[in-house]
Amino acid sequence: MPSKSKKVADFTLTHDPYAEREAEKYQRPIPSRELILQYIEHAGKPLKRAEIAEAFALSDDEQLEALRRRLRAMERDGQLLFNRGQKYCLVNNKDLIVGRILGHPDGYGFLRPDDGSDDLYLSPREMNALLHNDRAMVRIAGIDKKGRREGAVVEVLERNTQQVVGRFVKDGFFYVVPDNKNIAQSVLISQGHFGAAKPGQIVIAEILEQPTKVRQPIGRVIEVLGDHLAPGMEIEMAIRSYGLPYQWPEALLEEIQAFSEEVPEAAKQNRVDLRDTPLVTIDGEDARDFDDAVFCKKTSKGWKLLVAIADVSHYVQVSTALDQEAKNRSTSVYFPEKVIPMLPEILSNGLCSLNPHVDRLCMVCELVIDGQGHVVRSSFFEGVMRSHARLTYTEVAKMLVENDKALSNKHKALLPHLKELYALYQVMRLSREERGAMDFDTQETRIIFGKERKIDRIVPLVRNDAHKLIEEFMIAANMAAARFLNKKKIPKLLRIHEGPSADKLLALRTFLGELGLKLGGGLKPTPLDYMHLMQSIKERPDAHLIQTVLLRSMSQAVYSPDIKGHFGLALEEYAHFTSPIRRYPDLLVHRGIRHALQGKKPESFVYSHPDMVLLGEHCSANERRADDATRDVVLWLKCEYMMDKIGEEFSGLISAVTSFGFFVELEEIYVEGLVHISNLGQDYFHFDPVSHQLRGERTNTVFRLGDSVKIQVVRVDLDEKKIDFELIKKRSAATKTKSRSRSRQRKKKE
Repeated sequence: MPSKSKKVADFTLTHDPYAEREAEKYQRPIPSRELILQYIEHAGKPLKRAEIAEAFALSDDEQLEALRRRLRAMERDGQLLFNRGQKYCLVNNKDLIVGRILGHPDGYGFLRPDDGSDDLYLSPREMNALLHNDRAMVRIAGIDKKGRREGAVVEVLERNTQQVVGRFVKDGFFYVVPDNKNIAQSVLISQGHFGAAKPGQIVIAEILEQPTKVRQPIGRVIEVLGDHLAPGMEIEMAIRSYGLPYQWPEALLEEIQAFSEEVPEAAKQNRVDLRDTPLVTIDGEDARDFDDAVFCKKTSKGWKLLVAIADVSHYVQVSTALDQEAKNRSTSVYFPEKVIPMLPEILSNGLCSLNPHVDRLCMVCELVIDGQGHVVRSSFFEGVMRSHARLTYTEVAKMLVENDKALSNKHKALLPHLKELYALYQVMRLSREERGAMDFDTQETRIIFGKERKIDRIVPLVRNDAHKLIEEFMIAANMAAARFLNKKKIPKLLRIHEGPSADKLLALRTFLGELGLKLGGGLKPTPLDYMHLMQSIKERPDAHLIQTVLLRSMSQAVYSPDIKGHFGLALEEYAHFTSPIRRYPDLLVHRGIRHALQGKKPESFVYSHPDMVLLGEHCSANERRADDATRDVVLWLKCEYMMDKIGEEFSGLISAVTSFGFFVELEEIYVEGLVHISNLGQDYFHFDPVSHQLRGERTNTVFRLGDSVKIQVVRVDLDEKKIDFELIKKRSAATKTKSRSRSRQRKKKE
């Protein structure tokens, strides 16, 4: 960093450490973000855009426009603040925090900082001027009554809600109640701006004026979806509620016309030819895009494993319309029986998909693994391959685990290679357990539809050894990708998963202590400490309860360029490399690997570290958006499924406990609903968030996470996506005291 005594003249484009990168972006380069920040700090005062342009001798219209856009982007991303004097100044990160807004149905919200620090609470008053998913800069205003950092909005940096979908209501005036419950504010619709919409209908409203601290958002109805939700309408609502991009831009459609159905011969040149290597894809029965193929062979000291990944980065070039839309979407969104892909079908199901018996370009991770399942060496190269078979998890499990003769004969040529894959998986599994990688036994489900897209049944998904085999190999390739980029010092996007926070760890230890259990590791438990505890509770009747609490003690995995490790997988370095067809972070990792393979310097890579910080936040937010939209659709479908079951009785387990009651997941049909505290009898119940229980003041009756209960379905609200249950009885005897509870658990364990 230049000292204050240095001359301004020292800040020239020739001194820009990222000059090579900028030269690739612009025919006439402009200063990098890093150099602009250095110069403003050196100047020691806010500067006008013209002053910055003059300092770097930028004069022609192209450069001045590029500088204007860059400064606006730096302002939007929270790197600079544009003050009332129309000047740019540095953001003091100690006082001002930039992040994304997370709204809550009750009107308050949180700011999730870009730097990964703890969320800041925003009161309903502060949230008046904000909508869920906006980006804002806030200052720390103090500590609220719950001990959380509280923020006050300094500036709204980016508005990310332009439309809402919801029910059109007339109540003295007209407004739209958003279907997205993270948006607590209704959108006012003025007279003459609701077209043919009638009260009660589902509509889409365009926001004309964003909210302020004294006024709700104002909008106009631009489309009427209907009076009720027809089959498939729940997905259309989720798409619009969460602002999911679902239409391809015209520029992209023009761009993809240049692609053919087959890989051009010229593209296959100067690549390692793997077409005779029996690589195979192993996926689910309903998979349509195939990202990865695997092959391994035995060596004198272990195995050599090839993980071939679709070479999406060859087709999706930086700054093209394809790239812009892939970044905009960030991820494919998987609804029940419908997918919104990140890439158009000609790529996602065609040129990029590793379909069987056709030539495909790939990026290959070669792993040398010893007899104990440890990766001793890894490398990357560009290849051209031809998948020898499209196999399913079910088929592979039947061949390798059940010794299915018919399938084994059908794939006779591949069977020896599949057996080597299985042998390798078994030793790598032991290596995984040695380091303490977690393997929670969570239950995923799949919705089976009948006629007119009505749910026929909900079934559990069973993970067999073929699922675990592919998962283990993908983890190994992802780990190798992170290590490769770190070694080459290439700016990269990692998948990070931090350990439990101090507050969550304290609550977890208190909960475990009440059960006579202990988590090792002191103030910083390791994944191995978690795994040892999980192994020790396998035979307990409350193992499911304890596992749930262990899961909830952990942080959410996010994308970031900072090396913070992956706690759940017990890895110091981890990236997402294996799914570039459906995840943008994987595409960024591929670009970094190719840059290094071409022998280029880190400084000339098209992305800088600050770029990766912003891309990580963007991709993490869009990943959450996709998850929220999918969850909303599944909740609606489950509510519809339960509509004709009002009055019926079911058994289930308490899946969550709150101050207002507890949620129950029904056995066999995997639907969740609420038993409100008012339906628990003539008693006053106290909520204990640490032990996850409600305790009756007079009767000492306890309702705790994992308890078995019998309920009756009493109400289903499709608009709110809520199901209400009424308690019939606790199937296990109510816990009267802590000592009795512990005694009972000890007896069950014995």
